[in-house]
Amino acid sequence: MDKIEITGLRVMTVVGVLAHERESAQPLEFDIILEGDLRDAGVSDDLADTAHYGLVAQRAAAIARESKDELLERLVHRIAEDALTFDRVEAVDVIVRKLRPPIPEDLQHTAVRIRRTRADLQIPARTSHRAIVALGTNLGDRVAYLKLAVEELGNSLIGQSQVFETAPVGGPENQGAYLNMVVAIETSLDPFAMLRRCQRIESLALRQRVVHWGPRTLDVDLLFFGDITISSPELTIPHPRYGERRFVLTPLAEVAPELCPANWQTTLPPDDITPLGPLADLY
Repeated sequence: MDKIEITGLRVMTVVGVLAHERESAQPLEFDIILEGDLRDAGVSDDLADTAHYGLVAQRAAAIARESKDELLERLVHRIAEDALTFDRVEAVDVIVRKLRPPIPEDLQHTAVRIRRTRADLQIPARTSHRAIVALGTNLGDRVAYLKLAVEELGNSLIGQSQVFETAPVGGPENQGAYLNMVVAIETSLDPFAMLRRCQRIESLALRQRVVHWGPRTLDVDLLFFGDITISSPELTIPHPRYGERRFVLTPLAEVAPELCPANWQTTLPPDDITPLGPLADLY
């Protein structure tokens, strides 16, 4: 996983088991390494897509200053537990150094290092949603672009249709045929973060929006997000035109038929759609 490192955080606090250590504060130094998936933030440049390391550091310092723990082990455990409550943080390493250890020897410091994950501390799983995403491509290596999208959605994938080749609908003339499919994923992201993930995947395929409804390397369209309805300048859910597009509904019917409009097979005009089989068979 990606990492955010907070190093050399120094705090004065009371810690230790000896009598004189309980009488006055002493300096501690912390390193906190957060692990998670930061790919969305790399594309969106949005603080909401990463862990706010400033807040992590402030809260760790507050925990240390207010601590009356005797053992460093207990203190770093509590700091790790707090860090794992932040969105995007899946694991954390915490190192604490006692800079003035009460030992009559020549040493620089003593330290405790721990690693904890959300599972280790039994932190409740984030709320999960089923998102339905449509994929389309008609430029370049179309199969490779579909494969890229599926791989980037990763372990969250819970269902996928076969691939369909479709004639272009709307837009400029003389476009090449599209490959279309629909996938279902489980995600703990919010809808707008999911939208940014879709846009990040499009950017990996060098998607350019030059001509409206024009040819593209990759479309990654968020069709549904659980039972949520959203109407905003950035995002509309359900997708406003999904029910008008046979090239969307045909693969959608293989993944989530309950989301297709009633009688769409007979009410929509026919399109030139050819099933090609599962994506894995086209590599």
